[in-house]
Amino acid sequence: MERKHKGLSTPRAAGVAGVVFAILMAAAIVLVRLALPSGADNDVTLDSGQRSAVRAALELLPFAGIAFLWFMGALREQAGEGEDRFVSTVFLGSGLVFVATLFGAAAAAGTVLGESRQSSDFGRDFAYALLTTYAMRMAAVFVITTSTIGRRLGALPRPLVVLGYLAGLTLLVAGADVPWSELVFPAWALIISLNILRGRRPAAST
Repeated sequence: MERKHKGLSTPRAAGVAGVVFAILMAAAIVLVRLALPSGADNDVTLDSGQRSAVRAALELLPFAGIAFLWFMGALREQAGEGEDRFVSTVFLGSGLVFVATLFGAAAAAGTVLGESRQSSDFGRDFAYALLTTYAMRMAAVFVITTSTIGRRLGALPRPLVVLGYLAGLTLLVAGADVPWSELVFPAWALIISLNILRGRRPAAST
């Protein structure tokens, strides 16, 4: 009975953590994009509403990162011994680098709340560079490797595998050139998580 409970809890953990991550990450991206528009004039002073939006985003991002680590760990546990060691290493590495880069972008974005105009301008540009150029590239690798593992193990239906490859390519190629393209990653995580949660019902009868 104990092993059965463990087998059922892992998919649920992955699904719940993925949903939490997707919601928090998407909310943080929207708040930052609205408060700190990319390409805006550096001489513009942030008003109180923009500062509040940035603070809210910075409060959400650590929890989004924690939820993502749970999501990644539960996915890896669900794959078990059947996963390819090379692909799983890339999966794990890209996920960890994504979280580290995400936290770096959050720290850089926090400088816009300071009094120094020079550090504020630099922090905004640096935060966008970390998020759109580096974090989203690591997210692209994570999406592609997850889709590959799901395809090889038969854990993901073909439409979601194709969707994953398309999402990964979008994040890999678009980057900073397409504003709001960062939302592709939490949208993909939400779809995968809901599919995992929905797929638990048949597994409960085995």
